[in-house]
Amino acid sequence: MASPAASPSSSSSSPGPLSRTSVASLAVCAAQLGLCGVLGRRLGRRHGSSRLDCWVLSWLCYDALVHGTLEGPFVYLSLVGSVAESDSIIASLWKEYGIADARWLHSDPTVVSLEILTVVLDSLLALILIYAILRQKHYRHFIQITLCVCELYGGWMTFCPEWLIGSPSLNTSNWLYLWVYLVFFNGVWVVIPGLLLVQSWVELKMMHHERSDTKKVQ
Repeated sequence: MASPAASPSSSSSSPGPLSRTSVASLAVCAAQLGLCGVLGRRLGRRHGSSRLDCWVLSWLCYDALVHGTLEGPFVYLSLVGSVAESDSIIASLWKEYGIADARWLHSDPTVVSLEILTVVLDSLLALILIYAILRQKHYRHFIQITLCVCELYGGWMTFCPEWLIGSPSLNTSNWLYLWVYLVFFNGVWVVIPGLLLVQSWVELKMMHHERSDTKKVQ
């Protein structure tokens, strides 16, 4: 189980929230986002995808990259020890996030279990969905709905157990930890999957109407 709130709150006694590590962490995330934005649009344009699907592809590239390059190493570190015990570069990024949520420092079983599922299943689904969009496969929206539900389930199970016991591991002492690390970085994986579910709903509804109109004409 994660350490009590004393761990993150003690770190918040530093002169200010924007340390070198926090700036570096945000820069890494921004660089990954920029790279995937360019990659997704190029892939989409090359295969004649719509403007909306180009943005979807950018998100999926980012989704797969984060799961593979950030969360994947977290799972490894948590299985062989813990983030808090590691001196690796990737551990320093997670130690920064761990100031806001101490469970990520000490291999919390719930978090690690969800991250194993995320790294293995969600990464694979994101790559399959990229292929399905580019090749206009019939199973595109089935995969998209499955991926979105997995992402939303992961977000719910990451925080709901913590809320039920009073959030002892969460540090909301300043704007960086609360609004950037906890709200923004986790909220993105709620808002965008939610929007993609709406897109799938609309597309499936349109396909149903088109099929019904075709039958009427026949």
